[in-house]
Amino acid sequence: MAHTLPALPYALDALEPHISRSTLEFHHGKHHNGYVTNLNKAIEGTDLDGKSLEEVISAVSGDASKAGVFNNAAQVWNHSFYWQCMKPGGGGQPSGALLDKINADFGSYDAFVEQFKAAGATQFGSGWAWLIVENGTLKITKTANADLPLAHGQKALLTMDVWEHAYYLDYQNRRPDYITTYLEKLVNWDFVAANLAAA
Repeated sequence: MAHTLPALPYALDALEPHISRSTLEFHHGKHHNGYVTNLNKAIEGTDLDGKSLEEVISAVSGDASKAGVFNNAAQVWNHSFYWQCMKPGGGGQPSGALLDKINADFGSYDAFVEQFKAAGATQFGSGWAWLIVENGTLKITKTANADLPLAHGQKALLTMDVWEHAYYLDYQNRRPDYITTYLEKLVNWDFVAANLAAA
């Protein structure tokens, strides 16, 4: 069973003006699709063929000889998750049990925002900023390149892609502006809350 490129959960222009149609056409249609194609080629005819994305990632994590498989599988997972972390009219402060948990574990929503922005801004080169839950506690983490919480036994609740192709067409080198816009205008807190409830 070959892995497939999941459809975006919104129209290509639905996140404008914050993320343009052009960015999504390249990011989803070219980059994400490229990872899917490369993964299928890499596992075809192997014992990984037919396994779920999570099973593939777990099977090859830490195996240097399978770095190509890991990188492509992890990037398929990361991007599929990232698209769901955004929605038209998103962003701002969450509510309910999620906000209560953020306040309890970070001290305040503002403190969470500060830490999340710092994780995204200080990730050198390409990578991801994450809100995770580990041992019942919310934490901010960041990973380089294709790495992801799943490979470290952590549960991802929210991610922000800070590879340049995620924002360069819209923000050029202004990664902090993209990060601020992501939090204020794009985050799908309903998705994050559902992930927390299922953790």
